[in-house]
Amino acid sequence: MRSGTMRGRSHLLSPHLSAGGTPGGGASVSGQKPNDHRLNLLLTYGGWQSDSWADRLPHLLEPMGVRSLRAASAKQAADLIREYPVHIAVVDLRVPFEAAKAQVACGLRPSDEAGERVLDLLGRMEAPPPTVVIKRGRSSRDDARDLAHALKAGVYAAVDPPVHLEDMLRVMRRMLERFYGGAWPGSGAGSGVAAGGAG
Repeated sequence: MRSGTMRGRSHLLSPHLSAGGTPGGGASVSGQKPNDHRLNLLLTYGGWQSDSWADRLPHLLEPMGVRSLRAASAKQAADLIREYPVHIAVVDLRVPFEAAKAQVACGLRPSDEAGERVLDLLGRMEAPPPTVVIKRGRSSRDDARDLAHALKAGVYAAVDPPVHLEDMLRVMRRMLERFYGGAWPGSGAGSGVAAGGAG
């Protein structure tokens, strides 16, 4: 298993392996007509900023036939995984188990993080999707722990926070080319990934 770095911001980990909502809000699905989309992206985000890279990414990918399944918590991600096929995934390790209001009702601290649970759910799928993780980025100990868990889960790349949209697009383009060879799942050869020019 080879690992490398790209511009010091992301780590490619494994050749093996899946209109947005607002932070803290409910799960959402971009696009109006499911048949117009050929690839589903599970997109989790544990940050609090508005107009973040996670808010902008779905708008850039939707015209290319990518439907973004947005989740602000591990519970929402689990619901989306049950309801939709997931072809690629971006998992923010900081994502909470439940959205902030639900956490208070359950007695959980808003700082509780459950991104690793999402990775475990994806790993139990019949066909686990190629996945990018967003590391916590707090300390060297956290960084090593995140990379170890990512390697164990077989993720494709780990990205350092803060995430820049261009870096994420570049990682996703490489992932799509590697795993789907220039065509969306279930589509004919050569259709779909003219998306490469987005970065």
